[in-house]
Amino acid sequence: MLLTKTKSCTRIGLVAVSILFSFVSPSAAQVFELESFTLDNGLEVVIIPNKRAPVVTQLLMYRVGAADEPWGKSGIAHFFEHLMFKATTNRKNGEFSDLVAAYGGRDNAFTARDYTGYYQTVANDQLGLIMELEADRMRNLLIDDDQIEPERGVILEERKSRTDNNPSQRLFEQAWAATFRNHPYGIPIIGWEHEIKQLSKQDLREFYDLWYAPNNAILVIGGDVEVEDVRKLAELHYGPLEPSSGINEHRERPQEPPQQSARRVVLVDEQVSTPFISVYQQVPSYASSKRQGKPELGYALTLLSEIISEGGRGFLYKDLVQEKELAVGAGSFYVDDSYDDTIFGFYVSVRSGIEPEATEEAMWKALLEFIEKGATQEQLDAAKQRLLDSVYLTRDNILSIPRIVGVAMATGSTLEEVQRWPDYIDAVTLEQVNEAAKLLTNRDIAVTSVLKRPETTK
Repeated sequence: MLLTKTKSCTRIGLVAVSILFSFVSPSAAQVFELESFTLDNGLEVVIIPNKRAPVVTQLLMYRVGAADEPWGKSGIAHFFEHLMFKATTNRKNGEFSDLVAAYGGRDNAFTARDYTGYYQTVANDQLGLIMELEADRMRNLLIDDDQIEPERGVILEERKSRTDNNPSQRLFEQAWAATFRNHPYGIPIIGWEHEIKQLSKQDLREFYDLWYAPNNAILVIGGDVEVEDVRKLAELHYGPLEPSSGINEHRERPQEPPQQSARRVVLVDEQVSTPFISVYQQVPSYASSKRQGKPELGYALTLLSEIISEGGRGFLYKDLVQEKELAVGAGSFYVDDSYDDTIFGFYVSVRSGIEPEATEEAMWKALLEFIEKGATQEQLDAAKQRLLDSVYLTRDNILSIPRIVGVAMATGSTLEEVQRWPDYIDAVTLEQVNEAAKLLTNRDIAVTSVLKRPETTK
């Protein structure tokens, strides 16, 4: 789900999640006209014309992420975020990025639980070059020990610096693991250290041959381009690539059983400066709510999170930060872009000198009072307007729209659903929002994570 450096995985803080997922959804696609077609080998192509500048972004999104890895072999999806910048049968190590940079462009990649994306932004007259480069590494990547072992070391160091040495990231990782004990969403995107160390060349080769194929990818082109030019270049560079015969039409993953009890994760670390509490509840995502016959539920949960957070200044903030002075930050988030059931969460950053448990109790009291009372029509209308206004914030970012479209399509949305997101948001009723809020009332099945400093001895 988030942009990273070429050699880094998708890692985000708990507070950043709340900000990002409050509006990262298919919304902004409605701002532009979209064109699409499918090549004979199954590659889906979406074109988003944007004539504001003579530049173009190519995003190749694969419908594979950390949740699609073989059991016991975590970290493979992220491993390829590193390996894909290595040598192919036609290019040397590092040549991909060197060529993009030589023409004044930039390239990067990101890994998530349900998808992996690779993108480049260059002058529009270099679209053919970046298509040639991207198509080459889709099927011609060299996977040998000379490329694998150096990157394994880089990844292990990355895990150490970004997660193992970071208390908030360790808590984040353990909270997801406690929430999803059967579903692979509980496995960290970067992978568990002991499993990263054991990944073999054969493991990587099998994963690449299966998933890195045109019939498992979405090519999104945004910028100053003509549709027919894109079509010709896509057919030239991607058209000859052979599809994979082993990709299932539907992802089959072990699902999470109903939660029967509360779970609590507590991490105590001297590095902690501000204690932090988050509460996770399992809820449907956009994609899974649609498969469950309740497509409106995902949109209602999006609006519920917006009502609660209100741009970081919602009722939790007003109650806990401004009035009771128990916290320095509070809000909610909804991870809407998952393929399977996902997380709706609340968080609070505890004010110095306050016992975390006292702030936690006050948070639950405020939440339950709000849910019992119900949101108002005024709150719902304001939330809708904020979300729809956020559409226009992305118009001048040449990567934002391709990314939003690619993520939505990689996690089960159709192009029509992407384009109609504002309509779906606008159609949500107050009754639907308040009904969705009832999913969050049972504290006895919530997953609570607490980050705090060691207690001092008096």
